[in-house]
Amino acid sequence: MTPTPEATGKTAVFFGGVVPASEDEERMAEEIGMALAGAGFTLLHGGYNGLMEAAARGAAAENGQAIAVTLKDKHPEWGDFNPHITGEVHLPDLGARLNHYLARADLVVAMGGGIGTLHELTAAVYYAGNIRPVPVWLAGPTALRLLAFLKRESWLFESPTRPLGFLTPIASAALFAAELAHLSPSAKGKA
Repeated sequence: MTPTPEATGKTAVFFGGVVPASEDEERMAEEIGMALAGAGFTLLHGGYNGLMEAAARGAAAENGQAIAVTLKDKHPEWGDFNPHITGEVHLPDLGARLNHYLARADLVVAMGGGIGTLHELTAAVYYAGNIRPVPVWLAGPTALRLLAFLKRESWLFESPTRPLGFLTPIASAALFAAELAHLSPSAKGKA
């Protein structure tokens, strides 16, 4: 097993699926990876293909780190990491994996994906709303449709004891860069 890399500076957790909904969303994931690395964030995600690979490719273009966090017993079955991964962490179970992500997150970014991405996103929303306030940004049309559905069906609703100010909808890479500049003043001029 590769030694556990420790992220330096700020950490962004990226949740995105292995099958991008569109080329536009894949391009957006790459631009998000570039913006995050340009702002000094280390990227943590599953390490595989699709939107994760696009975000890692973007981070690599800015000489950033992209660390894969996977399950040690599933990694042989799930296959090789994408070529842009700079470090890897192998954990024993899903709980340890989610805790690893969320305990280190300075920012969570979620895009479209499958049931695994949905699981990660709901854990992040619960964590940010109940454990430790961490910004959770939903980026791209697929994630924004999910957010609208969750609000419309009252799975997500704001109340005095359940504020949702940590959630930010992001429609484009340009808006992502603008929000990132507000979150991280060192990102100005880099994204």
